[in-house]
Amino acid sequence: MNWEETYEAWRALQPLSERDRDRLSRKFTVEFNYNSNHIEGNTLTYGQTELLLLFGKVVGEAEMKDFEEMKASNVGLLMMKEQSTLKNTPLTQTFIRQLHQTLLREDYTVYRTLPDGTVTSYVIHSGCYKTRPNSVITRYGDRFEYAAPEETTALMTDLVDWYNEAEASGEYNPVELAALFHYRYIRIHPFEDGNGRIARLLVNFILARHDYPMVVVRSRKKKDYLEALHQADLVVGPVPSDGSHASLREARKFVNWFKKMVTEEVQNDVDFIQTRDPNVWWYDGQRILFRSPNSGRILNVLMTEPGITIAALAQTIGINTSAIQKHLKSMTDKGYIARREKDGEWDVFIIPSA
Repeated sequence: MNWEETYEAWRALQPLSERDRDRLSRKFTVEFNYNSNHIEGNTLTYGQTELLLLFGKVVGEAEMKDFEEMKASNVGLLMMKEQSTLKNTPLTQTFIRQLHQTLLREDYTVYRTLPDGTVTSYVIHSGCYKTRPNSVITRYGDRFEYAAPEETTALMTDLVDWYNEAEASGEYNPVELAALFHYRYIRIHPFEDGNGRIARLLVNFILARHDYPMVVVRSRKKKDYLEALHQADLVVGPVPSDGSHASLREARKFVNWFKKMVTEEVQNDVDFIQTRDPNVWWYDGQRILFRSPNSGRILNVLMTEPGITIAALAQTIGINTSAIQKHLKSMTDKGYIARREKDGEWDVFIIPSA
């Protein structure tokens, strides 16, 4: 389906029932935070993210900073959602800096060892624009420079002013507006850390502000995401100020990718709401159709009886324990379920159809 057909299918489902709104909200909370942080290197699994954000549980092996980062990400998401409801309030740099301060929580020091063995350090500032130049080494091996610290404030002023004027004029539809804002913002890279996470929050701020469904940039599609940005960069050129003022036509490579991604994400939401097949389950934005109906039956039992023994599970399903163990291992390896070490109970992370 194209974007127009997908959006009409979404609109036809409105208003959603309270149950469907809650299911989508819980699904989005886990998927957005997991993917946006996983893109940047956070090591929490999908299951750890769900247990942390929906149930307040810290389980499994990971650095505590990753748990704290994930919790802060969700606070930022809630802050963004609330701000998006204030539709007569313009976007401000103050809000963007507050969002950044929420994500990073506090200043911290980064230590680096140079090739000669010398240790150097610098401070990452929370809620403040960068004080050091930043750049990235592309997957093609060349260095790509972002805006210099001394031009960042002026370029951010231009960006926010442009956004508010473009929104008021209706020159772009919300998907185009969100895509172009993302591209221009990334070319500035105004902070020393957290720019990608802020960009993904702000595109959802723009979409939600216009009553469009929010979307998840999937970490499994990170390569395509970065390549779309790179292809737009090749058209716009390497000068940061050119990138931060790029036109829709110049950024078309990224805008087209973004529109395709939004279409897929909204279609996924439509399918999630409409599907009533007991054999269809959902995991991190993917539709899972089990070959054996026993997989779904096992999951349903684990959801209602998380402490059930393997022997009792085999008796309930009507298959032998070896087959049960094979099903459980397969679903554990894929991240759909996990068994707690402390009490042996099962957590189910894959979501059943309505």
